[in-house]
Amino acid sequence: MYYIGENNMESILVTGADGFIGSHLTEELVKLGYQVKAFVFYNSFNTWGWLDTLPEEIMKHVEIFQGDIRDPNGVAEALSGCDAVFHLAALIAIPFSYHSPDAYVDTNIKGTLNVLQAARKQMTRVLVTSTSEVYGTAQYVPIDEKHPYQGQSPYSATKIGADRLAESFFRSFNLPVTIVRPFNTYGPRQSARAVIPTIITQLLAGKKEIKLGSLTPTRDFNYVKDTVNGFIEIYKSDKTIGQEINIATQKEISIGQLAEELIAQMNPDAKIICDEQRLRPEKSEVNRLLGSNQKIKLLTDWVPRYTFEQGIAETIEWMKRNTLNYKADIYNI
Repeated sequence: MYYIGENNMESILVTGADGFIGSHLTEELVKLGYQVKAFVFYNSFNTWGWLDTLPEEIMKHVEIFQGDIRDPNGVAEALSGCDAVFHLAALIAIPFSYHSPDAYVDTNIKGTLNVLQAARKQMTRVLVTSTSEVYGTAQYVPIDEKHPYQGQSPYSATKIGADRLAESFFRSFNLPVTIVRPFNTYGPRQSARAVIPTIITQLLAGKKEIKLGSLTPTRDFNYVKDTVNGFIEIYKSDKTIGQEINIATQKEISIGQLAEELIAQMNPDAKIICDEQRLRPEKSEVNRLLGSNQKIKLLTDWVPRYTFEQGIAETIEWMKRNTLNYKADIYNI
C-alpha cells in the first residue's frame, strides 16, 4: 500500500512523465498529494512509457495528456490551469545527437520555448530541466553554477540554448523560472543508452566481455530518488526562483572504476573491452564532471538520502526483475 498525501491541492504538469526521471517524479508527487497531469509523447500504441509500470493506486491519481512537446497548441492546452510545470521532456542521448541534431533543436530548444510561452500566459511557475553536460569538461572542481558553458555535443548545445531561453523569460517577462541541473542520474527504469544500465544488463546476460567506450572520464552520480527529491525541494522554495541550481553528490567515480565495482559484485570473471563505436569524438568527450551542491543546500532542505552503494544495489535488484526491457546484445545509442 502507498500513502497518498491529501494536504496539497497544487496542480503540477510533468512533461516527459513517461521517461526515466519523469516517471519517478510523477510517482513521488502523487504520494505527496499534488494533483499531477502527466504529459506523455503521443503514439499510436497508446503506451505511456514507464508510467505503464506504476501501481494502479498511483495512476488513478494521474491525469494523462498525450501530446508532442514540439506542438505549441498541445503544450498550451496541457498547461492550462496548472500551478506549475516540471519540464523534463527532451531528447537526451548524446550519440544520437551526432546523428540527428535537427531533432534535438526541435525538441529541446523549441519544446522548451513552447513551455515558456504557454507558462507566460498565466505566469505559471516553471522548472526547466538542464544537465551537467552544459558545463563540458570541468575547468575547475567542484563545478558550481558560475562555471562556463561549453557545447561539446549537439545535445549539450541544445540544452545550453534551452537554459538561456529560460533565463531570458525570467529576466524579460518576470516569469518565475528555475533551471534545475542534475548531474548524472541513475536508477530503476533508466534506458540502456546510459552507462550503468549498459554495464548491469551485459553482466546479467552473462557476458564475459563487457563492452564500453572510454574508461577514464569521471562522473558525479545521483540516485534517481535523490534527483526527484531535489526537484521537489527546489519547487518548495521561493528563494530558487530566477536561479539555476545543481543537483550533485559532490563525489566522482571514473567509468572504469564503476565498471570494475559492478563486475566484482556481479561476475568477477568478466573483463572490460573497448568498443570503438561507443567512443565519443575526442573533442566531444566530457572528461570530468564533479558538481558542487552548496547552492542547493543553501537555498533548500535537500540532502542526498542514498549512498552510491545503496543506489546501485536497488538498481541491480530492479534490473534483475526487468531484464526483458533491455537488449544486452545491441548498442543502444
